[in-house]
Amino acid sequence: MTSQPPRADEADHREIREGVQALCARFPGEYWRKLDRERAYPGDFVKALTEAGYLGCLIPEAFGGSGLGIGAAAAILEEVHASGGNGAACHAQMYIMGTILRHGSAAQKAKFLPEIAAGRLRLQAFGVTEPTAGTDTTAIRTAAVRRGDSYIVNGQKVWTSRAEHSDLMLLLARTAPRGERKTEGLSVFLVDMRAAVGKGLTIRPIRTMINHATTEVFFDNLEVPAENLIGHEGAGFRYILDGMNAERILIAAECIGDSRWFVAKARDYAKARVVFGRPIGQNQGIQFPIARAYAQAQAAALMVKRAADLYEAGQPAGPEANMAKMLASEASWFAADMCLQTHGGFGFAEDYDIERKFRETRLYQVAPVSTNLILAYIAEHVLGLPRSY
Repeated sequence: MTSQPPRADEADHREIREGVQALCARFPGEYWRKLDRERAYPGDFVKALTEAGYLGCLIPEAFGGSGLGIGAAAAILEEVHASGGNGAACHAQMYIMGTILRHGSAAQKAKFLPEIAAGRLRLQAFGVTEPTAGTDTTAIRTAAVRRGDSYIVNGQKVWTSRAEHSDLMLLLARTAPRGERKTEGLSVFLVDMRAAVGKGLTIRPIRTMINHATTEVFFDNLEVPAENLIGHEGAGFRYILDGMNAERILIAAECIGDSRWFVAKARDYAKARVVFGRPIGQNQGIQFPIARAYAQAQAAALMVKRAADLYEAGQPAGPEANMAKMLASEASWFAADMCLQTHGGFGFAEDYDIERKFRETRLYQVAPVSTNLILAYIAEHVLGLPRSY
């Protein structure tokens, strides 16, 4: 494994980082390249993370998890990406359960959280985005109508990643017409996809430029037990907002890991590659972009840590979580472009893993929230500028 440059948070969660590094060493670049070529799911890797207890780290010990904070979860995912892997296959298993933990009933917590912590149940599908709504979540049309002891769901979701590899889905649906307050009338349900596929639920894979296991999902009179409603009917938008800060912090950590991988890869190549009788890293045109990529990643890592610290302390972390995600995704994309340029033609060769990681890290300026939406959020909620949408 390529040695990594020093980090801004060298001592944070050292034991966890070392454990994840050792685990990831069992899944080298060829493992990920083969999956990418075949558009296959990294089942063995996910199983290993599960058995090591890493995916249940945010679940309290009372429910069979490790009871760790989001800083530990961020360290896990950062190291996965710094090793050349991709945590997107399973990162949602860490944080989607937070909606149940914070807003579910005692019975729901007792029923689902221990099974999720043990990995016997996969909750890593998040049914929110729709083709006609995009990032305007309050405009979703998927409807859930109460009939006796059930809700009948009709509608469509898109970009629902991991739906084919999840037992449960957290679904946001409209239970009342959109009113003056756009965020009202939305509710959250837990859908058992094992029982629903073929009985009102259809999953269709979407082939994309990266191996992200994403799908579109169709609901046709799907019956969901009323007991699977999370919290109160109509309060669902607030519930999912709670989880979005965690998602942004963790994905920002993944981008920091990507940045570290790209910088290490470029540094090592620049030291070893000799052209015109000298290592290319001796040329400032090569070394300056590498140094800049390192500096940008270090700065973004500090914002990720700031957001994680606030989140763990139970303090408002919206601005910091959004800025962490934006800065980290921009740092990883700059590092990716720099690394590809440093390697020249070899950067396009599969065996170097750069073109795969280049494609993977590009996603995070679009998902789970676009950079422009983050800028709009900062402009309005931090700087007090007029609302732009």
